Amino acid sequence: MSHVHLRHWPGDPARPALAIHCMMGSSRAFDPVAARLGGRVALHGFDLPSHGRSAKWRPEAGEDYHSTVTRIARGLIRDVAGDGPLDLIGHSIGATVALRIAVDTPALVRSLTLIEPVLFAASPHGHALDGQLAELAAEGRMEQATRLFMDMWGGPGGFDALPAATSRAAIAQMPLILETGPAMSGDCHHILRPGGLESILAPVMLIAGADSPPVIAEIAETLAARLADVGRASVPGAGHMLPMTHPEQVAGLIAVNLDRS
Repeated sequence: MSHVHLRHWPGDPARPALAIHCMMGSSRAFDPVAARLGGRVALHGFDLPSHGRSAKWRPEAGEDYHSTVTRIARGLIRDVAGDGPLDLIGHSIGATVALRIAVDTPALVRSLTLIEPVLFAASPHGHALDGQLAELAAEGRMEQATRLFMDMWGGPGGFDALPAATSRAAIAQMPLILETGPAMSGDCHHILRPGGLESILAPVMLIAGADSPPVIAEIAETLAARLADVGRASVPGAGHMLPMTHPEQVAGLIAVNLDRS
């Protein structure tokens, strides 16, 4: 396996937890949240392949990007929690990986916090940008595709607010966004299969930014209707990148879910 950069935020050794970050970011995105959790959990994380300080993604045995991230997450879970259970926290694609693990092996999960899971297949309308991004990519217009994507899913100010080095990195990572289409919009890993979500008995918290695209609320509605023990929260004034822009509120909601498990 190529190098994967690991992170650890010290906390209660009896309560291991794993946080999985979003695309076009790194595990550092959870620094503000981890600081506000005050050691409630021994939080672990990693930089996704082709992100942060991890090596460039090279698929193994033909697996797609989502499966690579899931495999890495499962390996780290074994290292820090053995057979579990542990607290799983995910943001954006990280939330879909956490949900996939919970559906496949519900006994591993003590609590599950999903921050803006981008499982577009759970929405009746899907991802509004799929067609436009594919068209721009086919024309070789990666900067324009990245701008479109970041203006919807990035932090305040969108693409134009990014430092030059960050915008260049985002453009380089844009093919990975397109590569995850079958997983996010097509649910090729069958996260939504009959009986899957219903098998998760651990408490689940769905967190959204009140100013996020409407598809996020649609996804949450679908997931919540099928989960056995679920809470939903919307953070006022927040968009998709709320772990960084609103860490106090996000940490507080994670703590609520920790208390429920």
